[in-house]
Amino acid sequence: MELSIGEMLLIAVAIVVLFGPDKLPQIARDLGEGVRKMRGAMEDVKTEILKETDNPVSEIKREIDKVKQAAKDYNPLAEAQHKEALAEKVQPKVNLADDDQHEGPVSR
Repeated sequence: MELSIGEMLLIAVAIVVLFGPDKLPQIARDLGEGVRKMRGAMEDVKTEILKETDNPVSEIKREIDKVKQAAKDYNPLAEAQHKEALAEKVQPKVNLADDDQHEGPVSR
């Protein structure tokens, strides 16, 4: 909403006619104070909105970073290799052809 110079002059003349020239400075001070309060209130609301919207966004970004790091660290082959190493430690591989005590189908 923009006011042209002519519209502002018409409003000023209407204020002078309605309230008189004696009250004009007081009206201007009150109007200026009201505008300052409105701007301050708007800034407070804007700051609160930014704070509230910033927290979830940064929280989501942190979670995304955690998932990315977990994906980088994930190695499915490492788990299989670890299981193989444990199996070898528990049961050493024995060549059944060399084992004389083994009874079973072994070709010699």
